[in-house]
Amino acid sequence: MAVPPTSPGELLQLLPEAVVQTDALWTITYLNPAWHKLTGHSVDEALGRSLLDFVHPDDTGTLRAGMPVFRLRLATSDYRWMRLHMQPKTDAADRVISRQGVLIEITEITEQVLIEVRQRFLRLLETIDGVVWEAELGVGNTFLSPQVERLFGYTVEEWRSDPGFWRHHVHPDDLPAALVIDDAAYHATHSYAYEMSYRLIAKSGKVVWVRDLCRVDVDKGRPNRMIGLMIDVTQQKNTELELLQSDNRYALATRGSNDGIWDWNLQTDVLHVSQRFNEIIGLDDGGHLHDGGWNFLQQLIDPDDHERVQAAYRRHLSGNRPNFSVDFRARHGSGRSVWLNWRGVAQFEDGVAVRMAGSLSDLAERGSSYDALTNLPGRPLFRDRLEHAIALHQDRASRGGEPRTAGDNTMFAVLLLDLDRFKAVNDTLGHHVGDQLLQQVARRLESCVRAIDLVARMSGDEFNVLLESVDHADATDRAHQIAAALAAPYRIGPHTVTCGASIGVVSSRAGFATTDDYLRAADAAMYQAKSQALGVCVFSGSEGKKKGSRFI
Repeated sequence: MAVPPTSPGELLQLLPEAVVQTDALWTITYLNPAWHKLTGHSVDEALGRSLLDFVHPDDTGTLRAGMPVFRLRLATSDYRWMRLHMQPKTDAADRVISRQGVLIEITEITEQVLIEVRQRFLRLLETIDGVVWEAELGVGNTFLSPQVERLFGYTVEEWRSDPGFWRHHVHPDDLPAALVIDDAAYHATHSYAYEMSYRLIAKSGKVVWVRDLCRVDVDKGRPNRMIGLMIDVTQQKNTELELLQSDNRYALATRGSNDGIWDWNLQTDVLHVSQRFNEIIGLDDGGHLHDGGWNFLQQLIDPDDHERVQAAYRRHLSGNRPNFSVDFRARHGSGRSVWLNWRGVAQFEDGVAVRMAGSLSDLAERGSSYDALTNLPGRPLFRDRLEHAIALHQDRASRGGEPRTAGDNTMFAVLLLDLDRFKAVNDTLGHHVGDQLLQQVARRLESCVRAIDLVARMSGDEFNVLLESVDHADATDRAHQIAAALAAPYRIGPHTVTCGASIGVVSSRAGFATTDDYLRAADAAMYQAKSQALGVCVFSGSEGKKKGSRFI
């Protein structure tokens, strides 16, 4: 007589091992009779209850996290170590719909060994300053370390009771981007590590910045599992935001001032410059980092101004000035020469300058420092340049006693020029002719001086010249040459104009202490030259000892 085949359900009933099946939320949906034999609990009593109700409270987290070894409560209220490796079953969307496995009492491993392993695991978690977590699609967090309550205020039970808890507590502004990353991990086809930052709403309502270091674990035949570490980075993030806001405010202010910004590490000689810095010098495609700071600057600065620029910031580095500011000529990327102002301040550590930072300005864009009509520097630039010349000369005198005439390259002279009969030109021929006359005078003055000298328009028909590295006699000779050049007729349109100049000269031999002292002396000498029709008058220290020369 043929024996009818046994169905799978009948086979499960006959197995000596306990077969356990739960839904996605760990509710028991099937048990075979071996369950009662192993645990003492009746099958009917257990069906519909959570499997976690029978697990030791200290082991529920490890079971949810996928660790198959745990303690299970018997009907006698005793606990026995069991092994239960649950295999998940998923739907078309890879969401867990059920789990099943075989429950076996462990006899080959002693309870003491398992306790020690568990204690080591718990101690390890306590040393981590963050929340260790594990999650599965459709289930939510299957494991959370106890630090979740300290960092966010929620208990482990509160967090795990809702599969969508994490998504419900991510800041709304950060949720869309976080969900894109999260969903990609749940549906990944291979394992990989990833990281994301977001804000989480703590139980107190406080917003906590979280850095989440994650890994997606992809195993064939089971849903993707994520493991991660949530770290509170609120303090760090707030500091970053404050710095960003500060940088944005500073960037806005510097854009408003139209200056270029630079930062020079004196220990590494690395110079960092802003985009506006590059624009000012005509290097729009230039880089922002230069390994040799001074070598880069030397290529920009007119060779005749190198020494003066270096002297300006070295006086600051030596402690003689609270900051530095120096004007110089630079070669623009287009090939033309431009006047720039370079200023800054140093940072000192243990008396040693380690860093300098400041700004760079195009003086042609500063209306008060540059004369638009003649394209010459104005009064502020001239005063600044004269101040540097005075400081260099005084430094030389303080180091070597009374300055020597021969070989003393810090000697200088100041010339103040006032055009003769300029008002008559304006009154008879018009201001447009007078403007063109001033432009031609400016070009003649530039042609009469060297590259290291400075010609400036102070106001109206008044000009100043600063002669550097020149002794008293040479300065006087140069003044005569200028007077002769300016006395030659000018051709302006249909007009021929004759307009000489009265020139006052004062050299560094006078030993004045301030810029105003030199300008007053030059003005007094110029007034003497004009009132007595001398052409050139050299200041010698007393009104009765001025010497003049008449140019016809």
